[in-house]
Amino acid sequence: MTSLQALVALALFAPGVVAPSARIEVWQLSMFSCAVFAVGIPASFWGGSFIARLGSLRIASLCAAAIVACMALASFGSTAALLAAGLCLGLAFGPETPASAALLARLVTAERRVFVFSVRQTGNQIGAVCGSLVLPAIAISLGPAWCYAAVGACALLAILWFEQLRLAYTGKVVAPPELGLRARLALVTADRRIAMLALASMPFSAMQVSLNTVFVTLGTRELGLSHIEAGMALACAQTGGLIGRLGWGLVAMRLNASRMVLIVIGLGMAFSAAVLGLDGASLGRTGQFAIAALFGLTASGWNGVFIAEIARLAPQDRIGETTGAVLTASYAGLLAAPALVSILDGAASLGAAFFALACLALCGTFALIWGSHDKAGK
Repeated sequence: MTSLQALVALALFAPGVVAPSARIEVWQLSMFSCAVFAVGIPASFWGGSFIARLGSLRIASLCAAAIVACMALASFGSTAALLAAGLCLGLAFGPETPASAALLARLVTAERRVFVFSVRQTGNQIGAVCGSLVLPAIAISLGPAWCYAAVGACALLAILWFEQLRLAYTGKVVAPPELGLRARLALVTADRRIAMLALASMPFSAMQVSLNTVFVTLGTRELGLSHIEAGMALACAQTGGLIGRLGWGLVAMRLNASRMVLIVIGLGMAFSAAVLGLDGASLGRTGQFAIAALFGLTASGWNGVFIAEIARLAPQDRIGETTGAVLTASYAGLLAAPALVSILDGAASLGAAFFALACLALCGTFALIWGSHDKAGK
């Protein structure tokens, strides 16, 4: 399941990584990302039915097949082909996390669930790092089309692997009764704890995607960093994110307090974004790199604990559907964040945009605190 997320991340980052060699413009990359998220939202929301009917590992195979098709389309190089590739990748981006959650929740004991889910979520960083290191070299030496071919070949191998695992782990698939739109929404709204998780995930996701996409611009424009220094600061943040995905999961497992860990994470990302946005230039290089590491530790490290908490609270025969419904809110945050940051940057500054994101993350944290009191007696 970690490899599935790594494949999705590798495909998602591939056009951006090879953009200089492929002469892909920024607006084309934005169009590609928006297409992925636009399809990923309904694919996540409705994907639970297919997970229940076909099984998680068959869905994993279909996600890998969508990645193969995406890379084949992207290799044509035109704007229309890149748009079609993004739409196709959304079919893998949406259901892969709910499918993983449904399978791992069944295979892993409750005591170890949060740490295992955190390990699974490191696939995003693994895919990003592998793509950043390997794909540029392939693009320079062989050409951009070979980058897409390499990712597609990895996805083809993954299909064979997932089908082998399906025979060993899935068993007989018995689909539960189909859920309509109202019943799917009720999976989130009926339990205030789950509803507050969905609400908090929107600003948390917005913070994460903003860190990944515009932090270097913030560093060079408002923090007084050179381009290389800003890249190093982002590397510190990404390293912090990888450590956070494992570390927060281990802490939550040891303390048996996933929601409290999420609250601490929310406070940490709000503090980091506010400090950098309000007066980050006065921190000095050491302070800026330290805050960047804390920023990544929190804003990129929350996902595993979050998914595990959904799996804990969801009806055990509806984990895939519940995860997909909650992630719909998360993906909405991913989709809205670039527009929000762009508007605030034009109206005020990029620092003001990060401060606004900090305020939204703080509101999401308060929602988690409020939701933690629901059904406390149970």
